Amino acid sequence: MKTKKQKPDFLHLGIKLLNWFKLNSRDLPWRKTKDPYKIWICEILLQQTQVKQGLNHYLKFVEKFPNVKNLAEANEDEVLLYWKGLGYYSRAINLHKAAKQIMLDFNGKFPENYTEILSLKGVGKYTAAAIASIAFEQKFPAVDGNFYRVLSRLFADDFDVSRTNAFQYFSELALLMMPEYHIGNFNEAMMDLGSEICKPKNPFCEACPFNEECLAFKSGTINNYPVKTKKTKVTDLELNYFFINYKGEFLIQQRKDDFIWKKLYEFPTEISENINKYIRRSTLISHKLTHKNLKITINDVQCPDLKIFKKYAKETNFEISDFEESKQKSFPKPLQSYLEKMEKKEDFQAELF
Repeated sequence: MKTKKQKPDFLHLGIKLLNWFKLNSRDLPWRKTKDPYKIWICEILLQQTQVKQGLNHYLKFVEKFPNVKNLAEANEDEVLLYWKGLGYYSRAINLHKAAKQIMLDFNGKFPENYTEILSLKGVGKYTAAAIASIAFEQKFPAVDGNFYRVLSRLFADDFDVSRTNAFQYFSELALLMMPEYHIGNFNEAMMDLGSEICKPKNPFCEACPFNEECLAFKSGTINNYPVKTKKTKVTDLELNYFFINYKGEFLIQQRKDDFIWKKLYEFPTEISENINKYIRRSTLISHKLTHKNLKITINDVQCPDLKIFKKYAKETNFEISDFEESKQKSFPKPLQSYLEKMEKKEDFQAELF
C-alpha cells in the first residue's frame, strides 16, 4: 500500500462511514430482518444480479420458501422455476442442496458460526462474512468488488485485485476501519457506497463521505483504481438445437448437472436422419455468459403429422410440452426468448385460420 507522511485514522474512517450509512442507507426488505436464512437468500440472489432486478424475485422466492425446511423439501424443478429470469441457475441448485445440508447437518437450524456457514454448498468467503456479520454481528469484512474499489481509491492502493491473496489483503485493511459495533451495518454501508457512489465508471465523488480523505480523488487518479492486471479469459462455444414441433407441441429434455445451464430444460441437441428432412429454417442467436460467447443455432423442425411426432418422442424419450406447460419449467434465456416468439407466431396462426 502506498504510504503518506500522516498515517490514516482508520477507525475514524469506519465511524464516518457508519454515520453516512445512517442517513443514506437503501430501504431494502432484507435489511429489516436478522433472519440468517433470508439474508442468505438475498446474498446468493444478488450475485450477478442487480438490486433493481432481484428485488421482486427475492420477495416471491421467500414467500414461496419462507424457511430452510420449506426450501429443502421443495422439488428442484420448483426451486428453478422460482429462480426463472435471474440466470446463473447453479445458484438456485446450490441453495437447494445447502438447505438439505442444513436440515441434515445442523438439525434444520441455520448455522451461526462463520466456518460452518462457509461449509454450506455454494457459499464462499464473501457470502459467509456477509451472513455472519449482518445476522450475528460477527467481525468479518464482506469483501467483494465494492470493497476492492472503495479501499483501493481511498488509499490510492495499487495492490492487484486479481492476485489470489487480494481477499485476505483487503480484509485486513477493512478490519483496521471496522468498529467493534454495528458490524453488519459497516459491511452494508461499504456495499451501498460502492454500488451507489464509488461506481466503476463516473463515480459521484462529490457525494462520497470520504472525499476529503480519498487519496485517488485528491490526486485526480480515480480511474487508475482498482488495479487489475489479470483479465478473464473468454472462450467461444457453439450450440445446436432442434425445435421439433407439431401444431403447438414440441420436444424438450432436461440438462444434466454439469457444464452450463445445469438442470434447465432445452430442445434436443441431436436428430435422426428421418426427422432431419423436416427442418424448415434455422435461427442464429448470440448470447454472452460471464466467460463464454455463445453462438446458438435453433433449427425449426416441423413434423408433417402427429403420428411421426409422437413416434419420434417415444423412440428418443423426449418429453412433449406445449407453450403453456413450458412456462412451468426453466429454460436458458435464449431458448426462453425463442419460445416466446414462437408462441406469438402460433397465436397469430390460430387467429388467421
